[in-house]
Amino acid sequence: MNFLAHVFLSGTNEQLILGNLIADSVKGKMIDSFDEGVKKGIQLHRLIDQYTDNHFVVKRSKARLETTYKKYAGVIADIYYDHFLAANFPLYSPVSLSQTAHTAYNILIRNFEILPPQSKRILPYMATQNWLEGYANLHDLQRVFNGMSRRASFVSGMENAILDLKKDYQDYEKDFFDFFPDLIKYATMKREML
Repeated sequence: MNFLAHVFLSGTNEQLILGNLIADSVKGKMIDSFDEGVKKGIQLHRLIDQYTDNHFVVKRSKARLETTYKKYAGVIADIYYDHFLAANFPLYSPVSLSQTAHTAYNILIRNFEILPPQSKRILPYMATQNWLEGYANLHDLQRVFNGMSRRASFVSGMENAILDLKKDYQDYEKDFFDFFPDLIKYATMKREML
C-alpha cells in the first residue's frame, strides 16, 4: 500500500503513523535509532506490505499491469488503491481525508529532525502538493505518476499509468473493495499485537 493507506491503517497512534510513513526510508540497522513506538510503526508497515504483496486480489491487479510496467506494477497498484481509498474515505473513516492528511503532515513536520534523509527530501513536496488528498482525483494522480516516472532508474512508462487506470477503472475499483476489508482486519490485528 502507499502513504495514505499506511496512515489510515496506523489508527490514531502518532508514533505508529510516523513509523509507518518513514518505513520505506529506514534501511537495515537504522531502525535501532528510533523509539519503540516508531519501530512498531515501521514493523507494521512491513507487515502490511508483505500481506498486500501476497494477497490474491492484489496479484490480480498487478497481473493486469505487469506486461507494461514490469517491476513497477506493484507500485502502480499501490497508488491505484490509495486513489480508491481517498475517493471513498468517508466509507472508512469518520475523520475527513483533509484532517487525516494534515495530521500526517504535522506529525512528520514535528519530527523532522529524526526523519531519515529520504523522508526529509520528500516531505516538502508531499505537504505543499498535498499528496494524500490529491490521490482522490485523477489530475493530481497524473502528477504523482509523472514524478515517479522522472525518478525511475530506467524507462518505466509510469506517466501512462493513469490511462490504464481509466481504461480498467471498474476492475481496479472492484479489486480495491474486495481487498481492503481484509487488509483492515489484518492491520488491526497486527497493530494490537505489536
